[in-house]
Amino acid sequence: MDYLQQPQAIEAKSFVIISDIIKEMRPDYRFASPLHEAVIKRVIHTTADFDWLDILWFSDDALASLCTAIKQGCTLYTDTTMALSGINKTLLAQFGGEARCYISDPRVVRRAKADGITRSMAAVDLALGEEGGKVFVFGNAPTALFRLLEHNTLVNGVVGVPVGFVGAAESKEALVASGLPGIAARGRKGGSNVAAAIVNALLYSLREAQ
Repeated sequence: MDYLQQPQAIEAKSFVIISDIIKEMRPDYRFASPLHEAVIKRVIHTTADFDWLDILWFSDDALASLCTAIKQGCTLYTDTTMALSGINKTLLAQFGGEARCYISDPRVVRRAKADGITRSMAAVDLALGEEGGKVFVFGNAPTALFRLLEHNTLVNGVVGVPVGFVGAAESKEALVASGLPGIAARGRKGGSNVAAAIVNALLYSLREAQ
């Protein structure tokens, strides 16, 4: 059986197919910028779901703010180890940044138990107490996104794409209304894989621009 075996060739072919399908399905669809296009297509590549053409929301300053933060060596805080695992940390490190997930940190476990809150919420509290630029990357926990917004503090950016049925859509609408530089998945869809894909799209685009 003849089939593609090289990872780079498979990915390149996938993006050609994605572009062709978009042209066929939505001939009038226009991306706001090459970076906007890169993010949406990588999320589609990750999920095989073309609904992302319509449900992925960007604040006016999201892409510029997120890219600036990455280039300045910010820290990315994820709500799950899955999102952490999916981010290209080697490339992130080339910009002087790193990614952290505190969901299993003993301090977070103790705080969550003592206060009767989720570990995701306690992890946000811990992250906000650290120095330096911060980008929050949420793909699973609406409570983490709600908690961040409750603090009403400025951060460099938020990727808010929690998936689910309890609080997920509401938390993302709260992000949309917050005024923070952010990317949100409107509705129930999302996931740690989507969160990582968004970050990686930014990283790959920044690498190509060097």
